[in-house]
Amino acid sequence: MPRTFHICARLISLALAAPLCASHATAETTAEATIALSYGPRPAYLVDALPDGALKTKLQSCAAQTPERSDFSIAHRGAPLMFPEHTVEGNRAAATMGAGVMECDVTFTSDLELVCRHSQNDLHTTTDILTTDLADRCTQPFAPATADAPASAECRTSDLTLAELMTLRPKMDSRDPTATSAAAFQGGLAPWRSSLHQHGATLLSHADSIRLFRNLGAKFTPELKAPTVAMPFNGMTQAAYAQKLIDAYVSAEIPASDVWVQSFDLDDIKYWLTQTPEFGRQAVYLDDRFARHDEDEGQIDPMDPATFRPSMQELKDMGLNYIAPPIWMLLTLEDGRMVPSPYAKSARAAGLNIITWTLERSGPLKNGGGWYFQSVAAAVQSDAATYQVLDVLAQDVGVVGVFSDWPATVTYYANCMGL
Repeated sequence: MPRTFHICARLISLALAAPLCASHATAETTAEATIALSYGPRPAYLVDALPDGALKTKLQSCAAQTPERSDFSIAHRGAPLMFPEHTVEGNRAAATMGAGVMECDVTFTSDLELVCRHSQNDLHTTTDILTTDLADRCTQPFAPATADAPASAECRTSDLTLAELMTLRPKMDSRDPTATSAAAFQGGLAPWRSSLHQHGATLLSHADSIRLFRNLGAKFTPELKAPTVAMPFNGMTQAAYAQKLIDAYVSAEIPASDVWVQSFDLDDIKYWLTQTPEFGRQAVYLDDRFARHDEDEGQIDPMDPATFRPSMQELKDMGLNYIAPPIWMLLTLEDGRMVPSPYAKSARAAGLNIITWTLERSGPLKNGGGWYFQSVAAAVQSDAATYQVLDVLAQDVGVVGVFSDWPATVTYYANCMGL
């Protein structure tokens, strides 16, 4: 994403900010947009973990810097390392950490209202629905664990109206597969995450997220989530769904230049490129072709450009400007060092801007970093790898934005390196 700062979010005087932000000036806007930024302790903790060398010396030299908002730092569902995802509180925390761009994963309710949830069918793990009067509305009610099967449930946003959905209480994303009661199923939180900040958290509709992010001085990266239900749904086609997302920004008078719409479905990208070109110019193709493929998107090997279908150049020729694979697709090892993968080199050669996901979603990095770092696992042996990986992504791969579950880490690096 462009390495610029959103002027309305700078910590400048109200006298200077008011003329620039007058079209949306409210008491709430003033209060939110002038929040004091803070890195908190985590960046320093990660810098201290680095081995002695140029990267550690450089990052240590920025310890006294004043935090500034950076578009290089993208809040992934808010700040879900310690806050429930897609909540007011999580996004405010991300804004405090200097995230310049914020994400709403967009799906829809039974009355076709757009809401922020990671998937259409995650309410059983991200809210308290199973312990409320709405539990019987779930597509699959809670089933306790048995000797032969883990506990299960499936609750969709499309099972509820918007009004019903907003009565739920968000919680940290988790489930206990050994649970024999709905209340126990609410547990299972990864030990390196925290439920400390989940009490009283507030859900967000898509419209709520637009108002909140604007008031926080951030830009927007909504992701059109693949529906779990068959489309058309209640008369809404996939194209109408893609258009409905765009219409929300038009209605709110958000400039297209401040919005990066995302989808894993190339058909959605093509729709925005042709039908809403002002937004299509910044459409982000989330690349999961390592696992999912169809007639338009062939299964690929990130280390073999011959498998790329469409090729990077073909994507660019469609009008695509942004591609976003997971971190591991962009990196490989040469003589034990992390270097750009053939995938990364091909994307850059075609002139595509690269965004990547997701930093700090793997927990402690003492055992190779798990799924997100699988291509460089041998070089990932401690939490120091967080900044080592980020440095290779920024300096060698040339990514223009990084999604993070704790945006302060990326903001600190971006400010220190002048990104």
